[in-house]
Amino acid sequence: MQTGVFSYMKNRYILLFAGFLLLLNVFCWQEVFILVQSQNLSVYFLDVRQGDSIFIETPQMHQILIDGGPDSSALRELSSFMPFFDRTIDLVILTHPEKDHMQGLIDILQRYKADYILWTGIKKNASEHSAWLDILQEQKNMGAKIIIAESGQRIVAGNVSIDTLHPLTNLENQEPKSTNNTSVVSRLIFEENSFLFTGDISSSLEKKLVVQNVNLRSNVLKIAHHGSKYSTSEEFLQSVSPKIAVISVGKNSYGHPTPEVLQKLENFGIHILRTDKDGTIRIESDGNSIKILNNKF
Repeated sequence: MQTGVFSYMKNRYILLFAGFLLLLNVFCWQEVFILVQSQNLSVYFLDVRQGDSIFIETPQMHQILIDGGPDSSALRELSSFMPFFDRTIDLVILTHPEKDHMQGLIDILQRYKADYILWTGIKKNASEHSAWLDILQEQKNMGAKIIIAESGQRIVAGNVSIDTLHPLTNLENQEPKSTNNTSVVSRLIFEENSFLFTGDISSSLEKKLVVQNVNLRSNVLKIAHHGSKYSTSEEFLQSVSPKIAVISVGKNSYGHPTPEVLQKLENFGIHILRTDKDGTIRIESDGNSIKILNNKF
């Protein structure tokens, strides 16, 4: 009888000790998870075929989305790495209201609430533009702050900042013939590392930014207009001096990315990444160095 009681007590202590170790292990893993999340900046160039969409998560877990691609692809991609219960995005940036950048944002903002939305405010006669204005009003009614992009703005998210480099002046309510050169150009800075996002600007606007001595120097360059031959001039590449170039592109009839652009990048010794070949591209920075992660889903 005593042996049975001893055995019972022994087993009970073993179970309690095992439970304690399990609990300790959980806390340890939680601590490691927190430490990892608090150190690195993650930038995802989403595979949305022929379009642009970039998701950014800062070390303080701020979430920023630049463009949304041409369809619901970006929405599907977001669900791959955002928790199912997370239905807010801190900042949404629309570089310019063309379908291959805007349509996916409309889908996303029907499911996610944004705290801030930054765009140029230009007018465009298109059905998707009307839908964009409708979703902006819905977001505004839910408390979102709408910001008209203009050079000189700085957005601060913890130890990450985003400078608006273009448009050089307020374009609200203007109706340009072409929207590409109205694109929001922004530069993300995280300690010693930086990323340049260019929308669909052409070489003529690239030259204007260079001439105005805008600080373009960045480790990572998002190639403008999916690798069109009318963008990515040698003068611009020299000013940016990137180590990595990301081309957001899919199957298309335009010949993007063009051989001319690819050759320029190779001539400058720039490492080329393409969403049509590499899928969604994840680049991480600890503030001093940059790491490319294979992020095919």
